Amino acid sequence: MKTNKKLSRQSLPKTSLPRIYQIDQKIASGCFPNANDLAKMCEVSISTISRDVEFMKDQLRAPIDYDAYNRGYYYTNKTFRMPFGFTTAEDLIALSMAKSIFSLYRNTPLYEASKNLMDSILTPIASDENKNWLEKRILVPQTACAKINNVVWENIISAIKQNNVITFYYLGVWDEEPQFRKVNPYQLLFDSGVWYLYAFSEERKAARIFSLSRITDIRLTKDTFTLPKNYSYTDFTNDSFFGVFIGQEKMTYIIDFYESAIVFVSERQWASDQKITETDDGITIEFSSTQFDKVLKWVLSCGCCAVPKKPKKLVEMWNWHVKEMRKMV
Repeated sequence: MKTNKKLSRQSLPKTSLPRIYQIDQKIASGCFPNANDLAKMCEVSISTISRDVEFMKDQLRAPIDYDAYNRGYYYTNKTFRMPFGFTTAEDLIALSMAKSIFSLYRNTPLYEASKNLMDSILTPIASDENKNWLEKRILVPQTACAKINNVVWENIISAIKQNNVITFYYLGVWDEEPQFRKVNPYQLLFDSGVWYLYAFSEERKAARIFSLSRITDIRLTKDTFTLPKNYSYTDFTNDSFFGVFIGQEKMTYIIDFYESAIVFVSERQWASDQKITETDDGITIEFSSTQFDKVLKWVLSCGCCAVPKKPKKLVEMWNWHVKEMRKMV
């Protein structure tokens, strides 16, 4: 059976965006414009205006209703306005979806600031019936996060912005007590719920990585520094993707994976030059990386489903861990 009813618009052409803002402005004025009024104002057909209004209601969550007495449209939420500054309606929806990503930054000063900013942008497009609907349907499960002191965060942000030298005390993994550090802060890095500072350490005369949660007694000095040409963290690790870690030696790795690890390994890109080949009982992955410690932890995390073949250093460390674990059984 044929029907003349047109399907509601699912996406918004870029050429339609200015018209959407005109419709929004007219409805928000409280003059109860109808489809005919809006069509004359925008110099388009009534059917086009009808599709625009339906799109605003269905896709952008605009609280539009029709008043039979005044014979025109109005906003049930009088404070509602379409947010400006977006290229397409898809941007609005994507922005709303991205809000869920902020849960990764919980326990950091960045979380509240980002969440408040996003709320101020998205509130106008959420009706009472559909408020936060995307947050309930698209989730980022919370992971264990390291808490950060606000003073530490604010001083590091200021130092990075102005290229100021900072000093602090830092408790390294193998330190019994916090040690004094004087550094040139380069970048902030985020990995698996932890924020890190990538900086040049004057004590070590080399770039180092510091966990913000282990920094205390931070001081912002008046001394400034000049960023070197190749200061970025990615300049040293853009060949492999195992998170935050800097190694000095680039090595070639060959690792066999079996059973449940096969899908986990093969569906991801671990290094820019990785090669995966199938074997009779699993897969073999070959790649190069400077992130030795991260690769070791990765192999160990797969338990009996991973066996390293190269380099020799990885094989030896893997064997040592296996023997030590046997002693604990």
